[in-house]
Amino acid sequence: MRRLLRRRDAAEIAGEVAAAAAVSAPEVIPDPTAAAFFDVDNTMMRGASIYHFARGLAARGLFTTSDLMKFAAGQAWFRVWGNENPEHIARAKEMALAFVAGLKVDDVVRLGEEIYDEVMADRVWAGTRALAQSHLDSGQRVWLVTATPVELARVIAQRLGLTGALGTVAETAEGAYTGRLVGDLLHGPAKAEAVRALARREGLDLSRCSAYSDSANDLPMLSLVGHPYAINPDSELREYARDQNWQVRDFRTGRKATMIGLPIAATAGAIAGGVAAGIALRRHYRSS
Repeated sequence: MRRLLRRRDAAEIAGEVAAAAAVSAPEVIPDPTAAAFFDVDNTMMRGASIYHFARGLAARGLFTTSDLMKFAAGQAWFRVWGNENPEHIARAKEMALAFVAGLKVDDVVRLGEEIYDEVMADRVWAGTRALAQSHLDSGQRVWLVTATPVELARVIAQRLGLTGALGTVAETAEGAYTGRLVGDLLHGPAKAEAVRALARREGLDLSRCSAYSDSANDLPMLSLVGHPYAINPDSELREYARDQNWQVRDFRTGRKATMIGLPIAATAGAIAGGVAAGIALRRHYRSS
């Protein structure tokens, strides 16, 4: 009995000492009027998120080869020319969304979660992720702002532990995608309008907010906030940031690949490459 009592006393002492030595994490004090806005493609993640998503869908056999070839033929020229004409971009994006027409929203979200874990997680830039975390640690909310469909953008935000996402809204009917957009593509000036609308709703002071992007196409959003940052910038944004004394961060290593620096026109051009990769994957699995 005495031995048991001594053991219990020793355990109590050990527990008290451990509790006394524990260091509590500092409480995060909310900063309700400041937030950070991050572009996704080539800013938060290497390459185009919808490219990775399309590859994952194709690999799961959700397209016929005929559909994939038709889509690839219609979109491949965007990869070559990087055309930023707004009408072309909107038309390309509608075609990009057409490949999920008829799919249930819940199924696409589930697939987005699977494909993020399989393909996208390893493509997140650690440096950009750390910048987002620094805002969270200071009590600020962090939003993704992207032309990618909002459901996929939300999956990425959730996986990264961020506040939320602003993305292109696709039309749905009875819980399934129609393949059309609601309004316009969230690209260029539309991103700035979305951030401005969110700021009004959330009571944000844009002069205290930060924004991060790799592309000169996002200058309207970057110019809207008090603290703009160029991340892995294309040449036009790098030059503009230098002239404006904006901070520049480049997390790419080695020789910068040409495709990384290209403005991805509506990201639909990148999907063409994903379509081709999807066909190759399907053929691989069928023959294995």
